[in-house]
Amino acid sequence: MRLTQITHHDLDGYGAATLVAAYAEPARIVHVPRYGDVGPVVDDELKRLGKTKAAEMVLITDLGIEEPTIAFLRRFAAMNRKRAPEEPHRLVVLDHHTSSIDQMRRQGLEPKPDADNPRLSRFDLGDPAITVLVDEASSATKMVETHRALFATREADPAKASSGIVAEDLALLVASVDALDLWRKDDPHFPGGFALDEIFWDNVGTLVPVGHPAHDPFVARLLIEATAKLRAGATPAELERAVPAIRGAIVDDLMRDAPDDDASLTTRQRMARALARSDALFHALPDGTLLSFALDAGTFQRVSDLVMASGRAKRLVNVQRAGTLSFRSIDGTALDGARLFRGGGHQDAAGGKLPSGTAFSLADAVAQVEPVLNPPKSAAADSPFAALKNWKG
Repeated sequence: MRLTQITHHDLDGYGAATLVAAYAEPARIVHVPRYGDVGPVVDDELKRLGKTKAAEMVLITDLGIEEPTIAFLRRFAAMNRKRAPEEPHRLVVLDHHTSSIDQMRRQGLEPKPDADNPRLSRFDLGDPAITVLVDEASSATKMVETHRALFATREADPAKASSGIVAEDLALLVASVDALDLWRKDDPHFPGGFALDEIFWDNVGTLVPVGHPAHDPFVARLLIEATAKLRAGATPAELERAVPAIRGAIVDDLMRDAPDDDASLTTRQRMARALARSDALFHALPDGTLLSFALDAGTFQRVSDLVMASGRAKRLVNVQRAGTLSFRSIDGTALDGARLFRGGGHQDAAGGKLPSGTAFSLADAVAQVEPVLNPPKSAAADSPFAALKNWKG
């Protein structure tokens, strides 16, 4: 069954994604930075599933259950009622926010306490294919480990997980993220969790952007290998100094068969070459502008230069989650684009701001930028009489 994970854009959300990838093979992982973006994300997922014949599974982790999510749960159940009884879509929600229980109660959904764990609440949506669990005493990463039977397609043996990850490293990652996320400062795993959190934020968006196929494997491997250093006895300071070598080794593997790799360059410069060739990174707009999403500013500068030098495009625009736009061009049109988004700058390097203020995905960025850069023609413009509109005899 095809698995999609929708998770938070923080250490706990990525810890949960790392654990899921150790026990299954998710087809997609969607990272949501703000709880306010959850509604649009799950709405898009529901629309997609409504058109899907084969049964799929959606796993939601660490996102907090608010009114839009509760509406999604009910609509998911309604969608399943229209499907063949033997082929329902599966939905698993693993959350740990106390406010989620409050919100569910406000919507008439009472928690059912678990006999073995008094801090774990279950919610019944009237659909056996939907599982909603809220554990106030657990991080999402630990919940994924505890409840992996809900989605797992493989298990860990005493020495290694099926994915090649040492099981002891997985266990330490869970303990470290759990201590950090629940802010248990007296827990001996808290310092390691704190160090992992700093490593995460320093690296999650700098080299491989969200949405690129290598993004989640890159972050997961970084977290696992950093955890292995902790298990070997590294202090947080020693771990911090070891991260560049870990990161470099990951990029070595990513670029091993790249025809244009140059190991004498910096790690960012090497990755920029791979990103510049990537089809998954860009959406081509009708006017030939290539749009990317959530690229680090320094990486976008390098990638856009490589793309334009190759002749692949004359103008690129990168949209950040916060709604800022960066335009680059080689034909003087960057500023033209930025002016349409209340921006300014140089002819070939300029910036602007989305009208709505934010974007939550590449598709969302395209939906907001494309109509402004390439406004649709009116029906009158296509009329054979359009050319006569301003003609005077």
